[in-house]
Amino acid sequence: MKRLFDLLLGLIASSILVFPLILVALLVKSTSPGPVLYWSDRVGRNNKIFRMPKFRSMRIGTPAVATHLLANPAVYLTPIGSFLRKSSLDELPQLWCILIGDMSFVGPRPALFNQDDLIAQRTERGVHQLVPGLTGWAQVNGRDELPISEKVGLDAEYFCRHSFLFDLYILWLTIVKVLKMDGVSH
Repeated sequence: MKRLFDLLLGLIASSILVFPLILVALLVKSTSPGPVLYWSDRVGRNNKIFRMPKFRSMRIGTPAVATHLLANPAVYLTPIGSFLRKSSLDELPQLWCILIGDMSFVGPRPALFNQDDLIAQRTERGVHQLVPGLTGWAQVNGRDELPISEKVGLDAEYFCRHSFLFDLYILWLTIVKVLKMDGVSH
């Protein structure tokens, strides 16, 4: 049922968001040199690596590490990068990953391939068995502000509690957080 929901909502969202996707792509291209999309290697279900797109919010040459590990992330942002991140518009291309089944709308956020501590803790708690999500329980409870151990704790709680109704609740909280631009540290 979750996969069917993801497919239907993904198709509807893609149809509705086609013009905003085009507009953001044009803004990214016109405000900084380089490709419109940034593809990163992410850890999916059962720790399988997949490629995840985002609208590029960082300058070309930015180290491929979690943003919180950069000494001063602001110096790497493109002119519209901060807005893209705070509004979560940079995440829209991940609809592609939902449609092909690498991601779900709700699940733990996919780790970067080199976030060994996060991957190990999730694997230890069984969270690696879940399909990663565009949003998740940890995102609506702190997002960038949470240390890894708390994120994994919330991911493990989601692993135990996940259901269709819980997913709908998380989606609702996500909409509220995105509209408030809440929980983004960069």
